[in-house]
Amino acid sequence: MKLISLFSGCGGLDLGFERAGFEIPVANEFDRSIWQTFKENHPKSELVIADIRELSVDFFPNDVDGIIGGPPCQSWSEAGAQRGIQDSRGKLFFDYIRILRAKQPKFFLAENVSGMLSDRHSEAVHFITELFKRCGYNLTMTLVNAKNYGVAQERKRVFYIGFRQDLNMSFKFPKGSTEVDSKKLTLRDTIWDLQFSAIPSATGNFHNVQAENNNEFFTGKFSSIFMSRNRVKSWDEQAFTVQASGRHCQLHPQAPKMVFFGQNDRRFVKGKEHLYRRLTVREIARVQGFPDDFKFVYNKIDAAYKMIGNAVPVPLAYEIAVAIRNQIS
Repeated sequence: MKLISLFSGCGGLDLGFERAGFEIPVANEFDRSIWQTFKENHPKSELVIADIRELSVDFFPNDVDGIIGGPPCQSWSEAGAQRGIQDSRGKLFFDYIRILRAKQPKFFLAENVSGMLSDRHSEAVHFITELFKRCGYNLTMTLVNAKNYGVAQERKRVFYIGFRQDLNMSFKFPKGSTEVDSKKLTLRDTIWDLQFSAIPSATGNFHNVQAENNNEFFTGKFSSIFMSRNRVKSWDEQAFTVQASGRHCQLHPQAPKMVFFGQNDRRFVKGKEHLYRRLTVREIARVQGFPDDFKFVYNKIDAAYKMIGNAVPVPLAYEIAVAIRNQIS
């Protein structure tokens, strides 16, 4: 079964679907800082490196079973300005729909942040869902937490999944393999061994060539915004949502949780300051479910945090892909 991948990033969603038996002959990504990483890890996919708004539908093959992708989420984010569909990035949903309407595959999947479900975006979300239906698809929209799908992370995301109406299929989102608390993965399960080889990035937060398999962390001061709440999870918890930024990356569980001093005022435990470091690139990659043989190519370390933080966790993508494959097989 063949797919088109849009807004591919470094390919977390793609990898999950590939593991489930799908082929991705064509993918599209506009951010040049990601291109080499995608090519290194998805050699069987042709990467179209162009702005999707300028691409004709003819750039993409007709004989595909599905379209997958996550249109940029910053304009819908709870942490951002929440401009939604009024923002140029929010309007990229229309290009996803434009290609979907032209290709008419059996199914599609579109992923986005939970912030788009806030009340202020209700009208825009209703409009988007109507456009998907007008393309000829039966639609389900589901909010899930990645921790229930084999991921050691608290990460809520929205998935729009549609099957072409003529197929008469009613899709039920899969129950997660780690929905039961006793099965959930923790930071201890996921990154314990990496603490012993973690090193800081090079001066200016450039890639440190001495880092073993990208096991390097962003260095620098912590902003007042960062220090406004606890940024440490313990070894036996799931991580916070991985951010697409080195500066705002959560802290390693070797440190004690930050101490409350007042509203928007958390501080490091006195005498333990040396334990507070950000998670490394490889550590957040593990938290996102990327295997250790997945190669991240970058000069500035923040580019690595960005591409990993924007990805769909691989195990979550895989479990959804298996459910879709079983539906259409």
